[in-house]
Amino acid sequence: MKDKVVVISGATGSSGPTIARVFADAGARLAFADRNPAKLNELLKTLNLPANRIHIDPLDLSDPARTQQWSAGVLNRFGQIDVVLHLAGGWRGNSSIADISLADWEFLHEVNILTVLHLMRATANALRASRGRWIMVSSPQAQHPSHGNALYAASKAAAETLTLSLADEFKGSGATANIIQVNAIVTPQMRTDEPNKDYSTFVSAEDMAKAMLYVCQPWAGQINGQRLPLFGAA
Repeated sequence: MKDKVVVISGATGSSGPTIARVFADAGARLAFADRNPAKLNELLKTLNLPANRIHIDPLDLSDPARTQQWSAGVLNRFGQIDVVLHLAGGWRGNSSIADISLADWEFLHEVNILTVLHLMRATANALRASRGRWIMVSSPQAQHPSHGNALYAASKAAAETLTLSLADEFKGSGATANIIQVNAIVTPQMRTDEPNKDYSTFVSAEDMAKAMLYVCQPWAGQINGQRLPLFGAA
C-alpha cells in the first residue's frame, strides 16, 4: 500500500482509528471524509504521520456538492484516489413494523444511503482510473432482516445495491467494489472499557482492517461484487 491514497469515511468512529492505523502502517496516504474537526485532530495526533501523508478537510457526506468539492481537493493534493473505505453509518431499531418511526427512516436514509451515494459519485471515476478499490461495511441484516431492524436492514440493503451496481460498472476496468459484512465490531477501547465482556462473536477492528487490506492487494483484482462475511464464528 506504499503511497496509495486511501479515503476513509467515518474515520473517527469506533473502528476508524484502528483501520486508519493499519493502512498507515502499510504505507498508505490517508484522506479522512469525516465531519468532526475536533475528533479529526485527535486522530491526526494519534497517527503521528508526516503532513505529506495525510489530508484533513472536514466533510459532511450528506452534502453532495461539498462531497464533490472535497474529492476534487484530495485529487488536487495527491493526484489519485486508490481506495475508498466507507465506514460511516448509523443504526436505529424498532419494536414492531407498526411502530416504525419515519424520523428514524429519514436519519438512516441519510447516514446509510446518501453518504454511500454521494461518496461513490465523487470517487468512482478516480477509482476506475487507478484500478482502485471501493469497500463498504454492511451487516447480514441487509440480506436476512429481522423485524426489529427493519429500517436499518432496508438502508443497508440499498447501500449494498449501490455497491454491487458500482462493481458491475467496474467490470473489466481493474477496479473493484465489495462489501464486508459484520454483526458487531469490538475495538481496543471497548476491550479496555469492558474487559470482562464476552466478545467471542464480535469481529475485531484489527481483523476487519486486515480483511480490507487483503481486498486492496493487486492479487485480489478478481474479487469484485462480493459480500465477504466476517461473522458466524462462535
